[in-house]
Amino acid sequence: MEKQSTGAGKVIAIAAVILALLHHDFWFWNDRTLIFGFMPVGLFYHALYSLAAGGLWWLAVKFAWPAHIEAWADEFDETPAAPTSTSTPSASETGGDS
Repeated sequence: MEKQSTGAGKVIAIAAVILALLHHDFWFWNDRTLIFGFMPVGLFYHALYSLAAGGLWWLAVKFAWPAHIEAWADEFDETPAAPTSTSTPSASETGGDS
């Protein structure tokens, strides 16, 4: 795990706000331009927007993940030992006739 950088977290938070504001693309509502001859420019914009949002989440996980909280949670999430059998042996296991 990499050390958390508060500067990276702030930059990513600001980028998320900017990305949220850019989601409302009113400037392409009346534009009938086709990209690649078939895709409306508004749809193309949202395809690029989705890639940018995915890239921003990747950056958030890579550089601003709260590793100290995850380490704290891992302290309580240790896997228990293998369960032991608490059932009584069957008649065939004990050699009984019942």
